[in-house]
Amino acid sequence: MRVREATTADFPALAGVQGAVWPEHATTAETLAHEDADLRRHPVGAHLWRIVAEDPAGRVVGSGSLMQWPGMFHPGRYHAEVLVRPENRGRGAGRALAAALEAHLRGRGAREVLATSREDCPEGLGFLTRRGFGEQMRYFASALTLADFGPAGWAGAERLPEGLRLRSLPDLVAEMGEDAAWRAYFAAFAEVRADVPRAGEATPLDYGHFRTRAQDGRFWPHGVLFAVTEKGEVAALTELYADATDPTRLQTGLTGTRREWRRRGVGLALKLAALRLARDRGAASVWTDNASSNAPMLGLNERLGFVRQPAWVEMRRGRVEEESL
Repeated sequence: MRVREATTADFPALAGVQGAVWPEHATTAETLAHEDADLRRHPVGAHLWRIVAEDPAGRVVGSGSLMQWPGMFHPGRYHAEVLVRPENRGRGAGRALAAALEAHLRGRGAREVLATSREDCPEGLGFLTRRGFGEQMRYFASALTLADFGPAGWAGAERLPEGLRLRSLPDLVAEMGEDAAWRAYFAAFAEVRADVPRAGEATPLDYGHFRTRAQDGRFWPHGVLFAVTEKGEVAALTELYADATDPTRLQTGLTGTRREWRRRGVGLALKLAALRLARDRGAASVWTDNASSNAPMLGLNERLGFVRQPAWVEMRRGRVEEESL
């Protein structure tokens, strides 16, 4: 096996490896290129390094990456990933990729490394355990088949409490102007995001970088829905994004309610409005992700008919509070 640093020409091969390993979470070369460019231009200065493993014929059979997530940034914290095509496992590609990543981590003085596999992938979990990783937390992807969803069963629940209006992002832009609408979006997003469970402390958001999400090919402005007060404050939000590879599938972004408006049914009303919008668009399914500790949102999604998929298991080695790995 030959391990080398990935180039922009490798994006199609990298997308192919990811789709082969996690077919339910396939991506495209264009999406990977956008994500990498977005990470590199983030103001925190996050690090990103990608490598590939090639067989003797020069075919890319596996990939590895190290990145620092801007949303949970610490200069000593990294997220590592090793993927090998199922048909090429057991031939040393994973070990070679892991060795290269380990050397890179040592060179950068890493103090904490996070890595993820799935509960139905014992090989991946064992691979990480043997390298000193232990379970940190779990996340569930959940899917709702829209043909099985009956909005009539939720009659009345889509109605927002008095004093709130349903608006999409384009609606809000038309009412307030582009910058004011995006700043209202940003303020609500930042407050809701602060309460989302994660393995480390959330990094404060940068408004300028937040605006670049509109450049993502998956971004659907009409799928960003708000509950808005008469004064134009966003009290709650939910987001729907296009899927990178499946035009019949929509992904849920952040959904949540600002603290002063919670426990009034606002989140449920927005979720129902989003599902109705998804059906109108012709989507076949809507997917969402939640931490296992986020009981309120998991419970709401189950009531709506979302079915949990095998959990993602986030593993950790070291801590940024400690001296070294």
